[in-house]
Amino acid sequence: MLPLVIAHRGVPGERLEHTRPSYLLAIEQGADFIEPDVVSTSDGILVVRHENEIDGTTDVADRPEFADRKATKIVDGVSHTGWFTEDFTLAELKTLRCKERIPDLRPGNVALAGTEEILTLDEVLDIAETAGGEAPVGVYIETKHPSYFESIGISLNDMLIETLERRGFNDEDSTVVIQSFESANLRALRPRTPAMLVQLMSVEGQPADFTVAGDARTYDNLRSDEGLAFVAEYADAIGPFKELVVKPGAGPTGLVERAHAAGLDVHVWTMRNENAFLPPAMRVGTEKLAHGDAVSELLQFFDAGIDGAFSDFTSTAVQARSQWLQSQ
Repeated sequence: MLPLVIAHRGVPGERLEHTRPSYLLAIEQGADFIEPDVVSTSDGILVVRHENEIDGTTDVADRPEFADRKATKIVDGVSHTGWFTEDFTLAELKTLRCKERIPDLRPGNVALAGTEEILTLDEVLDIAETAGGEAPVGVYIETKHPSYFESIGISLNDMLIETLERRGFNDEDSTVVIQSFESANLRALRPRTPAMLVQLMSVEGQPADFTVAGDARTYDNLRSDEGLAFVAEYADAIGPFKELVVKPGAGPTGLVERAHAAGLDVHVWTMRNENAFLPPAMRVGTEKLAHGDAVSELLQFFDAGIDGAFSDFTSTAVQARSQWLQSQ
């Protein structure tokens, strides 16, 4: 099967992440899936943001009418100070405008600040349905911090299933994928949806729901053969950080083969063009924001047998995939 190109938050290397122009460009450049991260508003609407804390991705700090919403909260065991989506209605969030999250590495997007509003999940589904043409574009949804939201009385699972049911995406022909760094929410979703479920995996730490439940297992445990068998009971794929699949300077780790043996696909995150995110051998020049040889890095991963790749630069991933296919 052709490795998937998953447009990570759209094309944030060229447009503001999670915005309409970013998703439209990803579709234009040939993405198989566009990827939104979803969090909740105070009035129970799923909106698309990198995190529920929005100081780094919107102009909320410059809005005096919302100064009193600034708060400090513990999310997945980490203290964050800022403004949180769950303290705003959708109407209030719609008055905000997006900005570049990593301006030092993506200065070309800085001038785009103030031009785009926060999208709802419904609006992203609309984009996928209307901009994909005859070949539907999939939507690869990450539910952010589900245990945290559950702790404040908000079920992201219930909201997501309601949206998919209402929109006709919760069936065997669904073009939706659901991903999470947590496990309990995916296990709870399994009997509620036929959509592909993906267990994301960090290099270190453990799923936040394991912490809440007192489960000592870590992501490293989930990558063991026993752990992969456990994941295969509820998920269809794993989404590991890229260096867990191909270690710079050392080559493939064998995780792809072991995951495939357990019946799991492998979708790696996140492929980016900037030197700051590339292994030393593939950097060009010394500036962190300069673009290196990202195509060669992607070719290594396709050779390693991955089933999909999250990319901040859709055109680069599509180019690398085409080049790889021609070599097969």
